[in-house]
Amino acid sequence: MGNIDYLKDKPVAVLGAGAVGKAVAGDCALAGNTVRICDLPPFSDQTLFGMEERGLTFYGDQLNLYGFERSGQAIFDKVTTDVAEAVKGAGIVILTTPSIGHNVFFEKLIPALEDGMVIHIIPDNYGSMVLRKMMREAGCDKKVIIGGWSSSPYGSRVDIKGGVVLPRIRAYYRAINLRGASLPMTDNEDFLASTRYIGAFDCINQGDGVIAGQTVMDTGFSNVNPVLHCPGVILGVGVMENWGVIYGEERNDFSIYSHAYCPSISRVQYGLYQEQCNLAEAMGVGIQEFDKKQFFSRENILGAEYMGPDYEIPFEEHDYIQYGTGPFTIHNRYITEDIPVGCHVYHELGKKFGVKTPIVDSLINLASVMAEQDFYEKGYTLEYLGIDHMTKEEMLRYLQEGVYTEKK
Repeated sequence: MGNIDYLKDKPVAVLGAGAVGKAVAGDCALAGNTVRICDLPPFSDQTLFGMEERGLTFYGDQLNLYGFERSGQAIFDKVTTDVAEAVKGAGIVILTTPSIGHNVFFEKLIPALEDGMVIHIIPDNYGSMVLRKMMREAGCDKKVIIGGWSSSPYGSRVDIKGGVVLPRIRAYYRAINLRGASLPMTDNEDFLASTRYIGAFDCINQGDGVIAGQTVMDTGFSNVNPVLHCPGVILGVGVMENWGVIYGEERNDFSIYSHAYCPSISRVQYGLYQEQCNLAEAMGVGIQEFDKKQFFSRENILGAEYMGPDYEIPFEEHDYIQYGTGPFTIHNRYITEDIPVGCHVYHELGKKFGVKTPIVDSLINLASVMAEQDFYEKGYTLEYLGIDHMTKEEMLRYLQEGVYTEKK
C-alpha cells in the first residue's frame, strides 16, 4: 500500500449534480471536506440552481442499521460548469452521472488529470473500463488510480416542485457497506483506503465497511440495479401505468418496491441473478453473494446495503420508505440505462463465454418493444469496453495487473 495521506488536505471534486452527485457533494461538505461540484450545460442551469449562492440542503430519514445521520446546509468551495476548474488540485474526483454522461465528462477530465488523483465512479457501470480505454486512445499516461462502486452510498432524490429543480436533496437510506474495485486491481488497496478521506463514505466506514470486489467486472455484476429495476418495471408496468389513473392513488407516491414487487417478480429477479453468477464463474471473477430468501421481500436484495442481510419487509406489509421513488414511466433510467448497459453487457459476455442468458435476453426483448428502442443496437458492446478481442486469460491479466493486450 502506498502513502495516500496527501489526500487528507486536498479538495474533493464531484462531477455531476443529479441525485447521487448532490447527495455525495452535500454529505462530503457537511463532513468537513472542501468540495467543488460541477455539472455541464444544458443540465447545469437546473441542476446547479441556487447552490452557489445558498448551498444545498441535505435531509431525510437516512435509514440505516446503525442510526448514522448527518443533515444540514452544505456550502461548497466552488460551483462550476468547468471540469478543469473543478478538478484542479483535487485529490479525489468522484463521477456521479448515469453512464450516458460518462463520455462527455471523461473527454473533459482526461486533459485535466494530475498525478496522484484517485477517481471514483459511482456507480461504476463499466465506467472504469471506458475511462482507461479513452486514456489509452488519448495517449494520457498520468499516474492516477481509477475504480468504481457497485452502487451509490444513498437512496436519494432531488426535490423538484412545479418542474423546478431545487437545491435540496433527500437521502432516504444510507448504505452501511459497498462493493468497490479498481482497474487494475494492483491499485485496489489504495483505492479502498482513499474512502477514509471521503465524507460520503463515513456511514459505510463506520458501519460494515467497504468490500473489495474481484476486479471491476465484479462491481458490474454486483450492481443490483439491473436485477431490481428491469424485472420490477417490465413485469410491474401495468401497476406503474395505472397508478393514479384507475387505482385512485396519488401518482407521485408510486414505487416499484412498495407497489409492484411480488413473489412472481422475485422469482424472475433471482433467475437473473443466477445467470449473473454463471457468467462470473465462467469468467473467473467475483460477484456479491445473496441467499435466495433475500429476493423474496419488499426491499429485495437492496435492503442488505443499509440494514444488513437479515432485513426483511414481508410482501404483506407496506414499504413506506420507498414511496415516491418511482419510476413513473417506461422511459426511465431503470430501463434506458439498466437494459442497454447492465443487461446488454451480460448478453454480450454470455455469447463470448458460452453462458446461456435467456432471462437477460427476454428482458432486453420486452424493453425494446415497450420503449420502442432497439436496445441490442444501442447497448454497450465488449468492443466499446475494449475487451472484445481478448481471451479469458488476457482479460483477467488486464483487469488484475493492467497489462493490456492490443487488438491484432
